[in-house]
Amino acid sequence: MYFHKFYFYDKQIPKIGVVRNYNQHDFDELISLQAECFPPPFPSELWWNKEQLKNHISLFPKGALCVEINGELAGSLTSLCIAYDPQHPEHTWEEVTDNGYITTHNPNGNALYIVDISVRPKYRTFGIGKIMMQSMYQIVVEQKLDRLLGGGRIPGYRKHANKLTPEHYLEKVLLGELNDPVISFLLKCGRTPVCLLKNYLEDKESLNHAVLMEWKNPFQHKER
Repeated sequence: MYFHKFYFYDKQIPKIGVVRNYNQHDFDELISLQAECFPPPFPSELWWNKEQLKNHISLFPKGALCVEINGELAGSLTSLCIAYDPQHPEHTWEEVTDNGYITTHNPNGNALYIVDISVRPKYRTFGIGKIMMQSMYQIVVEQKLDRLLGGGRIPGYRKHANKLTPEHYLEKVLLGELNDPVISFLLKCGRTPVCLLKNYLEDKESLNHAVLMEWKNPFQHKER
């Protein structure tokens, strides 16, 4: 299973965190973490429940990671394997993840799909999200998968929806003219956009839109 110690800086002081697989003892804290990370208008019914979390650690325990700092969970990241066809990238979060229950996990799949990433607000300046994403890249390489995928919300879009289409909004983010809390973060983590996903997830901030973002396994791809 996965276990990794790392240093992060808090007010220029190095401190230690741990990335590990989450387990049944973490369930209550994982649910409270979700509530803190995704307050209204994000729908509360999309927060984890214990049945979903039990599926995560039984169907694909390698893909269920958390970050622990001083005995507290600072973040979590959940994934599953899918059979991905680059010619047909369109999908919804519900279709791919079975509403977060991940019964759609395919042990013989060719791609790792990010179901959810959460970081407590008080830890968001410490690079915790990037550390977790790098851990998932390591799993992609270790499992010899082609790529990592996930639908990135565009929560900054609502403020610009009266004058920009989702496509134009994404273009401005990619040009550096706008900053999106999720897409800009994913770009900094090495992810690249594949396509826009409409009606991806009920999300008032993104007006239900997302961007499919990928990271290709450099040991599997021979593109030049």
